[in-house]
Amino acid sequence: MTAIERRASASLAAIFALRMLGLFLVLPVFALEAAKYPGGDDPARIGLAMGIYGLTQALLQIPFGIASDHWGRKRVIIAGLLVFALGSFVAAWAPDLGWLIAGRALQGAGAISAAVTALLADATRDEVRTKAMALVGGSIALMFALSLVIAPMLVGHIGLHGIFALTGSLALAGIAVVLWWAPPEPLQHASRPRGRIMEVLNEPALLRLDFGVFVLHAVQLAMWMAIPALLVGAGLDKTLHWQIYLPAVVASLVVMGVTLFPLEKRGYLRAVFLGAVGLILLVQLGLLWAASTTTSVSLSLLGVLLFLFFCGFNILEASQPSLASRLAPAHARGAALGVYNTLQSLGFFAGGAVGGWIIKTHGPQGLFVVCGGLMLVWLLVAWPMRAPSRPAPVAARGDALAGEPVKL
Repeated sequence: MTAIERRASASLAAIFALRMLGLFLVLPVFALEAAKYPGGDDPARIGLAMGIYGLTQALLQIPFGIASDHWGRKRVIIAGLLVFALGSFVAAWAPDLGWLIAGRALQGAGAISAAVTALLADATRDEVRTKAMALVGGSIALMFALSLVIAPMLVGHIGLHGIFALTGSLALAGIAVVLWWAPPEPLQHASRPRGRIMEVLNEPALLRLDFGVFVLHAVQLAMWMAIPALLVGAGLDKTLHWQIYLPAVVASLVVMGVTLFPLEKRGYLRAVFLGAVGLILLVQLGLLWAASTTTSVSLSLLGVLLFLFFCGFNILEASQPSLASRLAPAHARGAALGVYNTLQSLGFFAGGAVGGWIIKTHGPQGLFVVCGGLMLVWLLVAWPMRAPSRPAPVAARGDALAGEPVKL
């Protein structure tokens, strides 16, 4: 990576990390703490308060992505972080569950993922983009693991109100990163052709990636409707689950670093991609067995399954947005990543809402059957993919190269 690429990767990973840490801090404690609010005796409304963030984010990812093509990435990112911070402070103030729902919906309205990813794609060359995206994905995974460790401690000291106030402050810190650390935008958006949504909806390879990111995040969120109970059933107190999650996440990031980048450089990206999808399919089968067996499941088995899941998840989380950015025309990159992130957000929403219903009606066995089926369908949909051709060598330089879109 050049100096500009390193600066872009680190600064934009920091923006994602600050935003996602605030979001993830809520997840382990939200259901229990929201029940204490006036109106919190309705589990359906608590579920709505949890999931409405993903719904409003899904509705606005495409408009924010297109806006970043028209008016510039940084302006849109700052506007989105301001909206997200406002929603966080509304949720921190919320006197009842209705206002908490409103705050969560406003948080989701700050849908900046497409604009941040597009800015990172603008600032990096094709041959290092997967590495740049992996830094972002790694920062998100680490924030998830960190939140599982510190959220129970924080809620005991500052409560859910305080966690939301901290989330808003982290978003404002993200604005400071955009203004004073992130590199200048390499593209002058005002003088470029404007991306149109149909350009990215008519590309089968992009649609395969959109379907994949929906399945990946639906399965990820649905799994966590059942995994905590499996860990408790295996004898691990809920306050100690981080002892399984944290090593699994950190070790999987090491595995990704020593497998994905060297193999992609050698031309094995398709094999690694499909292998990661197949690996998560096998994990679902392993979890199905663990949920179905009448004997006690060992913690080490569950730890290995979670480690394998995160290995596959982190590889896909790094490679998919990189591929989407390379497939899209440069002038429509924000629109393409807007569609991509919309499907990601819908996956979160569907995984939580549908996963909860499946657990209620068919138990964890039914959940893992459905998750395994989705992964199998994704494997079949992704099978025709072709790895993009390797870019021609270029001299190192301080600015990013905007190449032609590749075929996948």
